[in-house]
Order: sequence, then structure tokens, then C-alpha cells
Amino acid sequence: MFRLLTLLCFLTTPVAAQDRAGDFDYYVMSLSWSPNWCALEGDARNSPQCEQDADYGWILHGLWPQYEAGYPANCPTAMRSPSRSDTAAMADIMGTSGLAWHQWRKHGVCSGLSSDDYYDLSRAAFATVNRPEILRELTRAVTLPASLIEEAFLRDNPTLAADQITITCKAGYIQEARICLTKDLEFRDCGRDVRRDCTLSDAAFAPMR
Repeated sequence: MFRLLTLLCFLTTPVAAQDRAGDFDYYVMSLSWSPNWCALEGDARNSPQCEQDADYGWILHGLWPQYEAGYPANCPTAMRSPSRSDTAAMADIMGTSGLAWHQWRKHGVCSGLSSDDYYDLSRAAFATVNRPEILRELTRAVTLPASLIEEAFLRDNPTLAADQITITCKAGYIQEARICLTKDLEFRDCGRDVRRDCTLSDAAFAPMR
């Protein structure tokens, strides 16, 4: 009797749906301010992204397939993995080849694209946004309202609306600017779960090195 009840429970327990490559609604492009990431994590890791002569400001953290609520990850795919030269070629906008590899394995596999096409699309997405030059001109660390970072992006991207970008913070630092894009890389409103702006009035912001 016990075995029968156990079998019935197994048969009636819902099985989690597997995320499917290409089945998503829009993209979130995440831009990370490199000097802040270096201060929080990169320096401790001796990341080449944080070397003194590195010239990284806003880097592409990732291009993430997104549902209207939630997101897919680690989707099964028949696409081949990128080569070392493929990931190394992305370091100019992503900081390191390791980040490019990680983004493919977690997010790129859900795009339905080959790794080559995913990286090409990521580069095209990065080029759609004007990254505020004024932030690269800082010569010392400052604290500022997180809302100023959003305002800078909105000023330099006249077709971008407030509901299409969100600024995140981590450990008191400005962390990322996340911009929502259609599959054709047009600006679009973010889902409610993405629109979670940092409300700090004194967020730390490190200068270029």
C-alpha cells in the first residue's frame, strides 16, 4: 500500500518545465561599471580587467533572454560552444574572455542562436546605447544618487524612456545599468520584475583608472 501511495504522489507531482532555447520575450542588456566591479571583486581576483592600464568604463556584462516575468537559463542546445579565440575576441567590450564564456553558458544558450551569432548580437546591442562620456571624466571617487546615472543615460539616449532602464547597486556601489530591448534591439519597457531601481542617494562611484 505504501509503495502504491508513493507512486501516486510521484505521478501527480508537477514537473518543472524546462527552459527552451529561443523561447523568450525580450532581452535585458546589462552594462557594468568596471571600476566599481574591480573595487568590489575584480582586484581581489587579480582580474586582467582591473589592471592599471586597462581602459574599461561601462562593459557588457551580458545580453540576457527574458520572459515578461522571470528568465530562462542554462537551456539545452545543440549549438557548439564558442572557442577560446571566440571568447577572447569579446574581451574588448566584456572585460575578460571568462565573462564571455560564462554568459554564453548561462544566457546565450537560451537565445536560440549559435555562439557566433549570439556574440555578434551582443556586440550590436552594446553599440545601440550611448554610454555617458561624462562619467569617464571623473578623477576621484564620489558618492551620488543612483538616479543621476539613469538621468545621464536618458540624456545621452533621447529615444530611451525611464521604464526601459534600471540602475542597480551592490554593497553601496553603483553596479549596473540594465536596458531592455526587443529581439530586434529596439528599446522597450522592462518587465515589472526588472524595474527595481536602486534608491541610494549616496552610492559610491569609482573613477576610471
